[in-house]
Amino acid sequence: MSGRLEGKITIVTGGNTGIGKRTVERFVEEGATVVLAARRAAEGEAVAEACGDRAVFRQVDVTDEDQVRDLVDFTVERFGRIDCLFNNAGGPAPVARVQDVDLAELDRAMAVLYTGVVSAMKHVAPVMREQQSGSIINNGSVAATRAGLSSSMFYSAAKAAVVHLTRCVAMELGEDNVRVNAISPGGIATGIFGKAMGLSEQEAEATTETVKQILRGMQPIPRSGLPDDIADAAVFLAGDESTFINGHELIVDGGLVGGRMWTPQQEGLQAMRAVLGADPPQ
Repeated sequence: MSGRLEGKITIVTGGNTGIGKRTVERFVEEGATVVLAARRAAEGEAVAEACGDRAVFRQVDVTDEDQVRDLVDFTVERFGRIDCLFNNAGGPAPVARVQDVDLAELDRAMAVLYTGVVSAMKHVAPVMREQQSGSIINNGSVAATRAGLSSSMFYSAAKAAVVHLTRCVAMELGEDNVRVNAISPGGIATGIFGKAMGLSEQEAEATTETVKQILRGMQPIPRSGLPDDIADAAVFLAGDESTFINGHELIVDGGLVGGRMWTPQQEGLQAMRAVLGADPPQ
């Protein structure tokens, strides 16, 4: 039985850990060939080796446009086409008040979170336009929708820029049958929280089980998000089941941004009734 991505040639940036790693694995399971790109070679090569012949690792820093161009050129030269690009590479942003932010540090974060996305779309767009097909998926965040959902307001702003850029580029490339969509994760148990708190890469990746327990009560669905939740959404947007979806932000958050949860809302109403001396509803 063929997989949902059988024969598709895909690129996943930040494919060595967390959401990116699981997406690479899911793409391969569904029949895709994946070129996974990341800065850290040892981890990236290990992921590719574990996935077998359908995965190839390329060491790429998305802040370097020449490296991004080379990644796209390599993929086309080796496989002849690119069916999907998942712009997943990311990282923390300054945790500071606006009056205290270090602008050089902010520029470095934006180079990864925003400009790296632009760069990858810039270089993959001509390939997909010539094919008259393709799916670009940008990794957003629920922090793009609601303030206060990231430890960094600048991370939130960068992700908001990515989500709106997704819509803008979708309006352009859609005319060439190229779809551009975003996935905005909620609280997904990965090492990104530890990295935002200043832990080393290795220390941060070791915190995921603890993070699961911290995140399980944030949203109506009573568990933390998992990399599988985002990887499965990426499979859908990369495949042929979503060919009429363009310019869309797919929020995968267990209901986090939907509003106030039912139980605390009812507890608040009960407290208000008690203060006002009102009878409970019949």
